[in-house]
Amino acid sequence: MYRKNFWALLGVLVIASMILAACAPAATQAPAEVPAESEAPAAPTKAPAATEAPEEAAATEEPAMTEEPAATEEPAVSEAPFEMMPGGFLEKAVAGEYTGMTVTVDGPFTNPDDIRFAESMAAFTEATGIKVQYIGDKEFEARISIAVDAGSPPDIADFPQPGKVANLAAQGHLVDLSTWITDDWLKEQYNQSWLDMGMVNDPDGNPMVGGVWHRFNGKSLVWYPKDDWDAAGYTIPTTWEEMMALNQLIADDGDTPWCIGIESQAATGWAATDWTEEMMLRTTSLENYDNWIKGELKFSSPEVKKAIETWSEIWFNDAYVYGGRNAIVTTYFGDSPAPMFEQPPKCWMHKQGNFITGFFPEDAKIGEDYSFFYFPPVDPAFGKPFLVAGDIMVMFNDRPEVRALMEYFTIPDSASGWLQNGGALGAHLKATPEMYGVPMERGIAELVQQATAFRFDGSDLMPGAVGSGSFWTGMTDYVSGAADLDTVLAEIDASWPAE
Repeated sequence: MYRKNFWALLGVLVIASMILAACAPAATQAPAEVPAESEAPAAPTKAPAATEAPEEAAATEEPAMTEEPAATEEPAVSEAPFEMMPGGFLEKAVAGEYTGMTVTVDGPFTNPDDIRFAESMAAFTEATGIKVQYIGDKEFEARISIAVDAGSPPDIADFPQPGKVANLAAQGHLVDLSTWITDDWLKEQYNQSWLDMGMVNDPDGNPMVGGVWHRFNGKSLVWYPKDDWDAAGYTIPTTWEEMMALNQLIADDGDTPWCIGIESQAATGWAATDWTEEMMLRTTSLENYDNWIKGELKFSSPEVKKAIETWSEIWFNDAYVYGGRNAIVTTYFGDSPAPMFEQPPKCWMHKQGNFITGFFPEDAKIGEDYSFFYFPPVDPAFGKPFLVAGDIMVMFNDRPEVRALMEYFTIPDSASGWLQNGGALGAHLKATPEMYGVPMERGIAELVQQATAFRFDGSDLMPGAVGSGSFWTGMTDYVSGAADLDTVLAEIDASWPAE
């Protein structure tokens, strides 16, 4: 009996110990939840679920893991580091459709502009996986004609001379960008003037979008010695009347208002053509300007004659020009602003594009030794035009990855290398002053945003026999006094090539 009861009791104890052992994990988990609860009250509600039902957790977490990459891939398209045309090829490129492809770009960039271009393309390549191969150099203009004639043009080319773009389009070599880039997108990215300047005719004479504008340099600028200017109490003129009054004020103070020189070896006279173009934009309509560069408005017309006579009021007044009228033709254009930096200044204003700072003294500082203002309008009826010179991107080979890069050129990010480091401006409406990393270009960008219209350097758009021939020599003869204005204008008209 005793033995029987002993074995019965032993059995109960064994069963009890097994039950206690089975319950032991639950007992050890409870203390683990206490610190978690004190550190992050919400955590314990999730932790036990993972511990208590590991198989269910695996089932619920696995889809979460597969959904996360999808969630991160989706924003990669919409959250690209730059703006994209909805439904365009750039969107597809960012989604990875053309990864590994290469697009060739030819152009005139040399150091440091080739570096700036590479910097501008980095974001595109990183986002799309498309390699941009730049093959340009200073011999671009000679090489591109040979490549096109041989049937082996680059995918894209950067032209600093838009007149050649019109010729290539008329010969059927260029892709009409309007076949896929929408008009709404272009109007969102550019001032209408830039769009007008990008229009050319196809072989049948129909209008087409021949290219999109990229970087540019502004010419409608007047430079002055800031510290000395401020000390003298001079005020920046905003109208032509104020400009002429300032000229007289400086002259009355015994100083010379302007530094002007047009000598440039074989290219002597081009600086005078710039002043003529500025005055054409300020004294007549954009339509007349466009007709003039096409030869449809004669040089001997009243409009052109008036433009030249307007700047002559300054140039031919010896009290207004350092060295007088006779010194203009013999003074190298790059040396002409030098007297502005003497102490005291021997001249106070110099009109030239922003490239001219490369000829300023090396130690001259923007905002201290010099600054700039907008060359004021003459007639308010023609707004605040801006004369420019710049680059237009055109497309020869129609492939999806090439289209993607052409779309990229329509946004200011494509010129970021210059915007951040200086050297040029972005032709895009959205190239806001905040995007510029150099104070000078930022200030110019602010003036550009206030412009009502843009037009390209007129002489660059005319036939070479005129734009870089009779127009240069004619202005030189006029300024030197070798010929009167009527004679010069008639000779330029006579030099225009017959169609």
